[in-house]
Amino acid sequence: MKTIIVTGASTGIGKAIAELFLAKGHNLVINSANAANLETTYKELNNPDKVAMVAGDISLIATGKKLVETAIERFGSADVLVNNAGIFEPKSFLDVEEKDLDKFLNINLKGTFFTSQAAVKQMLKQGEGSIINIGTVLVDHAIDGFPATAPISSKGGIHALTRQLAAEFGKNNIRVNAIAPGIIRSPLQAKTGVSNADSLAGLHLLNRIGETSDVAELALYLAESNFVTGEIINLDGGHVSGHSI
Repeated sequence: MKTIIVTGASTGIGKAIAELFLAKGHNLVINSANAANLETTYKELNNPDKVAMVAGDISLIATGKKLVETAIERFGSADVLVNNAGIFEPKSFLDVEEKDLDKFLNINLKGTFFTSQAAVKQMLKQGEGSIINIGTVLVDHAIDGFPATAPISSKGGIHALTRQLAAEFGKNNIRVNAIAPGIIRSPLQAKTGVSNADSLAGLHLLNRIGETSDVAELALYLAESNFVTGEIINLDGGHVSGHSI
């Protein structure tokens, strides 16, 4: 039994990850900036003995610290951190303002950076740990017609952070990996203006989009593996590998 911290866990990918880890018998600390959504998910999980919740903006360093403190207070350890919380919105490069870039850097990159810092401090005491970050295939495979330089820049930082942390703390048996999803059926698609996510299936060689359960299953594998670190794993139905014509 391990204690798993999942940020952005109230909906979509984060919720699916939380549900799978709980089903496997692990303890959970779940987070969301939306307190109402988090409360709803907490009630749906229906296991107060194994689930704790911490509402808060992950861009605030105090939120990451609170997550780790809660894990220790409730369950005695912080074994796995899934940095899922993030935002993603398309906007033309020439229209991006400083406040737009700051928003993505603060929530996506800064949130992942300092929440990981809080977790690593505890993992060093425990002698091991696993951090799983969520990136995007668009870092390595840009798409014309989907202008998103600001969020992709922040996700690129997450990819770089993943490998650097893996290098710095590998000797301490702390594994750090990232999942780079393609198009996944989740509430995020509607938020980015995509009303029919299946219409994007052609971006993938499999000619279908992914499900949140696909991401959850890969997160579970990475959490349980003791010999995978420093990897950015594309979960994209072949999006980066090639094209259909």
